[in-house]
Amino acid sequence: MLRLKRKVDKFLVEWKNTKDHMPLIVKGARQIGKTDAIRNFGINNYKNFIEINFVLNEEYKDIFENGFNVDTIIKNITFKNGSLNFIPHETLIFFDEMQDYPSCATSLKSFKEDGRFDVICSGSLMGINYKKIESNSVGNKIDYIMHSIDFEEFLWAKGYKESQITDLYTCMKNLTPLTESQMNAMNENFKEYMVIGGMPAIVKTFIENKNYSGILDMQKQILLDYEEDITKYTDGLDQAKVLNVYRSIPVFLGKDNKKFQISKITKNARNREYVGVVEWLKNAGIVNISYALNDLELPLKGNCIYDNYRLYFGDTGLLIGSLDEECQQDLRNNRNFNTYKGAIYENIVSDMLVKGGYELYFYKDESKKLEMDFFLRDLDSLIPVEVKASDGNTISLNKLINNNSYKNIKYGIKLCNKNIGFNGKFYTFPYFLTFLLKKYLKEK
Repeated sequence: MLRLKRKVDKFLVEWKNTKDHMPLIVKGARQIGKTDAIRNFGINNYKNFIEINFVLNEEYKDIFENGFNVDTIIKNITFKNGSLNFIPHETLIFFDEMQDYPSCATSLKSFKEDGRFDVICSGSLMGINYKKIESNSVGNKIDYIMHSIDFEEFLWAKGYKESQITDLYTCMKNLTPLTESQMNAMNENFKEYMVIGGMPAIVKTFIENKNYSGILDMQKQILLDYEEDITKYTDGLDQAKVLNVYRSIPVFLGKDNKKFQISKITKNARNREYVGVVEWLKNAGIVNISYALNDLELPLKGNCIYDNYRLYFGDTGLLIGSLDEECQQDLRNNRNFNTYKGAIYENIVSDMLVKGGYELYFYKDESKKLEMDFFLRDLDSLIPVEVKASDGNTISLNKLINNNSYKNIKYGIKLCNKNIGFNGKFYTFPYFLTFLLKKYLKEK
């Protein structure tokens, strides 16, 4: 049975090997592989692994009723299942689906101070439950934000070695064009990744079957599962409003400016009525938010406009699954990724940037006929990033670089279906190298 290698695997080993490490909470959207990764780590790195799932094992929901003393907790657990063994310094306790029992977060302080057992918590941390978990465990845990499979992990699943990925980065670093063979192979891999996305179950099905059979149905089911989670966990928010925003994401991505407008998702909708809704979807790991910049200068966060934003799916496979039938046919029959007004390319780039550790910002000034898809930064400069769905001119990118008014902008990046290059003003990289941008800009 295929087991997908994940970046969290390395992090978990490093966490275990860190002296006096605190309890860990692995955060992220549902169905991205959290449970599988933690279970695999526990089984292979501890003599004793104990997994308690508060959804599947509801009988454990009272184990903290007598307080949070570690001995008391263990006594209550073993009363439920006498076959469980708790071996000091050789046991990992895994509390899964903690969103259904957020009180377990309060126990982390006790486990931290006791020090005999390692503890990892995980689950679909959404809405008010997420806030409770944060407030109950502050200062007594560390967090790891996990995403669906990124493009590098997808290449691992396809059998690519670290040395081959290093070769790609070496070409990028030295501005050496990739060979025709490398370009063709990576472009084909990237097209596959755009169609299927990074949900582990879908990636595994694709790798094992070597075709797209059943993939669309799986994507649509995950979209429905997310809707079910919205109706289940949106405590304190209007479920209908959250669903309205969630279901409207493809509509606005299909428009020219891609700006998400609350006033247009339903009749008489107003921003003040939707306070917290978009943030909830972001905290749930379902969407990525890109904020408009007011001024093109550093720092980025200090210049963003929080009521002017674009919403992207946190996994591009879910955008694919949400497309209408005509777009689906065009995409799958003709491999036309320019369909939907460039939304697929923008969404995949936003997805890769977030998985690389970036926050998202864009800029649009209609009076100056300037628009830029994303902005990054290095130590001392602001970097415009243009995503080109076609091989058209880079008018805005050239304007930003050539205009002395934008003192923080010294060069730019163009992501497109072209090879590696530099024209003295901006770097050109094929889309599939986006996952290496963070490393490139750090070492540049």
